[in-house]
Amino acid sequence: MKHADAIACSAGFLATGFTDLRKSIDGLAALVQEGFGLNPFSPSLFVFCNRGRNKLKLLYWDVNGFWLFHRRLERGTFQWPTSSEQVVVQELDM
Repeated sequence: MKHADAIACSAGFLATGFTDLRKSIDGLAALVQEGFGLNPFSPSLFVFCNRGRNKLKLLYWDVNGFWLFHRRLERGTFQWPTSSEQVVVQELDM
């Protein structure tokens, strides 16, 4: 991916609730496939947040490999939707 290239996503999915961010690429891809019933190899962005709401991980498949983006806030928290269910996937408008 060249520096000027943008990520070409057809959809974005937000995992509401909290995810164990000790999971790496394989664990998050398995969660997408087995837990959400979605294809982790699709041109979609999958977004996860930790219980403290100060870390995000974004998983994205690009041609022949995964990108794993990690964001940590030094102060404050992300506004993150919770759910009465364990994890609900919400499709984002892209």
